[in-house]
Amino acid sequence: MPNFSAYRASHFLPSVLILLAGLALGFWLEGEGFLTVLLEVLPTLLAVLGGALCLFYGRMRQAMLLVVVYLAYLALNGEVEHFREHRAVSDYTEAQLSFHLTSLLLPLLYGLYGVWSERAQLLQDLVARSAVLLALLGVAGGMALRYPDPLLQWLSLVHWPALHAQWMKMVQLAYPLFALAFVGLLIQYLRQPRVLHAAQLVGVLGLFWMVPEIYVRPYALAAMSSMVLLALVVAVAHEAYQMAFLDELTGLPGRRALNERLGRLGRNYVIAMTDVDHFKKFNDTYGHDVGDDVLRMVASQLRKVTGGGTAYRYGGEEFTVLFPGKSLAHCLPHLEVLRRNIENYQMALRDKQNRPEDPAKGRQQRGRASKSPFVSVTISIGVAERDTERREPEEVIKAADEALYKAKGAGRNCVVSYEQKPARATRGRKTAARS
Repeated sequence: MPNFSAYRASHFLPSVLILLAGLALGFWLEGEGFLTVLLEVLPTLLAVLGGALCLFYGRMRQAMLLVVVYLAYLALNGEVEHFREHRAVSDYTEAQLSFHLTSLLLPLLYGLYGVWSERAQLLQDLVARSAVLLALLGVAGGMALRYPDPLLQWLSLVHWPALHAQWMKMVQLAYPLFALAFVGLLIQYLRQPRVLHAAQLVGVLGLFWMVPEIYVRPYALAAMSSMVLLALVVAVAHEAYQMAFLDELTGLPGRRALNERLGRLGRNYVIAMTDVDHFKKFNDTYGHDVGDDVLRMVASQLRKVTGGGTAYRYGGEEFTVLFPGKSLAHCLPHLEVLRRNIENYQMALRDKQNRPEDPAKGRQQRGRASKSPFVSVTISIGVAERDTERREPEEVIKAADEALYKAKGAGRNCVVSYEQKPARATRGRKTAARS
């Protein structure tokens, strides 16, 4: 059963906007000017810089996708420039062969590298992908040099007359290859919703529009190939940011993101340190999988904190809530609401042994009364405010941490500020399991 909550429009938004920019440039850019000069160097610049970025982060798949798109651009650009200047190609047979072979090899290689998952051995992965690229290009180039006329005649054949239409500007074999590439990349995104997979899927649509238009619109090739390269590079950079600043388990900003934010705080702010009560005992009792589910649940509640707070995962079962520009009196009621919401949240433990393998049966059982035990967890919160004695964020965090220890010493499941005595807040349930 797919997790529909993992599919997000934000995965596609950057790539779609970049693609629309490529369409706009391809449709309306005609005369000489700054943009046309920029487009002459932009594909090379993006391929070099993007390739370096991919290699630095070990993204062999995206590096080879950049190579494929850039090679297609090089294969077509010479004749396109000549056609743009003279309204005729330099060599008709050579131009036809180059166009037809590119329209076949581009979707084939793009789709292949797009769904080819990366391996742990980066060098071996790069060698394997390069070997496939050289083999296919070598065979295609050798046949084009040895048998240009028979190859051109075979490529130009309408192999399935019933499926042919007048709007088709590429050879007929190119359309099923583009369709296969799109379907393969779509399935990949549905199985693993990621920004990179969304960018690859959007990219194949841009290439599908680009190839038939290169002799119709003067700058369609340079504009769209540049934008596809840019979309892939932006996706790599976006996921690199997520790896560095977002916690993979909870989806909250991580410790590095918190450190970056602490360096940009003003004079007034409040920091709260939270900790899941008895989490080690909970892990030992129910297992680490359920422990991870608890951390995700707590993170989802922390993400909803009111009062202008932003939650971060500090490490382990400990989280930080930052309130920029707020006072302690303002934040305490919101932290109390947060504590109470987590206390009242009941989470069903899944019985993995008796869980049906058929997703349809599983969906039927969801409407029935659950026989699985429920667990409720609590958190302790320590909070501190910046003042004349604690001017640096590190000092405020240390004070909030001390307040957290006071909260645990007071019996847990309460909110304690650094200044106050460890008095109990409104008490709730202890961590418990109920049938």
